[in-house]
Amino acid sequence: MTTDNKKELLPSGRTGRGHRIEWLDAMRGFTMILVVAYHVAQFGFLENEKTSAALPFLVLFRMPLFFFVSGFLAYKSRFIWTVGNTLPLVRKKLMVQIVPALIFLCLFIVFKTNGTFQDSFMRAMQSPTKNGYWFTWVLLQMFLIYYVISIVAHKTFPTPSVREGEEKSSIAGRFSWVFWLAVWILSIAAYETLYLPRVFKYHKDVFFDYTSLVQTIRYMQFFLLGNIVHRYWDRVQKLFDSIWFFPLVATLAVLCCADIFRWHTLKFAWTNLPRTTAMYTLLLMVVMFFRYNRKWFTMEHPLGRALQYTGQHTLDIYLLHFLLIPSMPFIGTWLNAHHPNFLIDLVVSVGIALPIVAACLLISRLLHTSPVLGKFLFGK
Repeated sequence: MTTDNKKELLPSGRTGRGHRIEWLDAMRGFTMILVVAYHVAQFGFLENEKTSAALPFLVLFRMPLFFFVSGFLAYKSRFIWTVGNTLPLVRKKLMVQIVPALIFLCLFIVFKTNGTFQDSFMRAMQSPTKNGYWFTWVLLQMFLIYYVISIVAHKTFPTPSVREGEEKSSIAGRFSWVFWLAVWILSIAAYETLYLPRVFKYHKDVFFDYTSLVQTIRYMQFFLLGNIVHRYWDRVQKLFDSIWFFPLVATLAVLCCADIFRWHTLKFAWTNLPRTTAMYTLLLMVVMFFRYNRKWFTMEHPLGRALQYTGQHTLDIYLLHFLLIPSMPFIGTWLNAHHPNFLIDLVVSVGIALPIVAACLLISRLLHTSPVLGKFLFGK
């Protein structure tokens, strides 16, 4: 895949004009729509991954993409990772990731669950998915882990501050990629322990349910991947632009999806290998598609404006959409009665998801009229 502007991003993560990364915001908006569509099928249609044609495919890359983007944006090339500099970031993340999620979880329990509030709240806390509100808890844990790793990396591989356009010159800094590669490989190894129940049983402890650490272990690798991609963006762009990389990634994605959904050739512990590979290859394909076609996703293009606006308000949509998903199990019954079809499943789910996303944006806009509500409900 080629591009007409190979240096569209500076190391700071901004475009040369100092604006947001437009195609990245658009990609985040696209992913948010898929998340809502998935929940519409799961909670609204009462479908599951065994009966739906679309859910098993969407689950492969929708959340990995979200964490990839979060890790990408977490990289700060000019930031000095000391404890003193990092503490304000921790305080900010606690405010943004915990308070809004708790408020909306309580609202969800009041309006969408049966039984007493206390019993429903305790059941939610005991579940690793927290009635769907696990994402902000897990993202907070990822940020905290990343901050600790960054402080260690800064002390181990010190890099002198440089002026714009100069290369980092310390010998230790040049080999920092080894450190980050090792951290990423360790995150993958931790993820694999979840699928070796005969050897590793630690994650079955109730502590991992209360804290949702299982989800952190499952997705931390994608946060780190996004961070590494941004950290070495110039080299990654060259890889993306090579004539062989996209065909290789696409071929692997097709083969892995065929094994997951049709062949089932690998058994036991090896079963997760094609699934993990499919998650990475599909994620990379989406990233490469949005980057390559970034002219479609600028503010000058209607599609770009819509997706960017959605991408800039993903937290608001995420917190609100669970309250707006309608109960329509008859649609799931109809879809299951008629041979599952990927396109029909996807179109119906997205068709219901789009007005829900629009309603979330409207409600968010209304609530942001009050700075106090905007701060406590959405961390802004």
